[in-house]
Amino acid sequence: MSMTRSRHQGFTLIELIIFIVVVSVGLVGILQVMDVTVKSSADPMVRKQGMALADSILEEILLKSYDDPDGTNVGETGRVDWDNVADFNGKTNADFAPLPPALASYAIGITVVDDAVTLGIAAKRVTVTISRGAEVIGMTGYRTNY
Repeated sequence: MSMTRSRHQGFTLIELIIFIVVVSVGLVGILQVMDVTVKSSADPMVRKQGMALADSILEEILLKSYDDPDGTNVGETGRVDWDNVADFNGKTNADFAPLPPALASYAIGITVVDDAVTLGIAAKRVTVTISRGAEVIGMTGYRTNY
């Protein structure tokens, strides 16, 4: 009768170390993906708020007269006095103050350019740019003299 060695059961130390290394690498990869996802999860909200703000300002501007209805810019010091599209040219956050607290961190920039050459008719191109951090949203519209 020959003596046979019984098979050992369990893991060797080398196998255990390899298992720990493989699981650790997998966990690090998963955690890095989650970190990127969590960091950018607020971006859609920032973008939507910026788009809504740009859209509302652009709409307000395009609803104004093409030319100054009273024929003068004298005394037009505030937003309620701006009665034509050109009055909005160069306006920024300071001109729209106070913004609601949720929108105070957005930077507003407005340009109004006479753009009759592009369209072939009397038109002003209005560009509203809203930015916050690295996110920049621009909306453009045209106001014609109808």
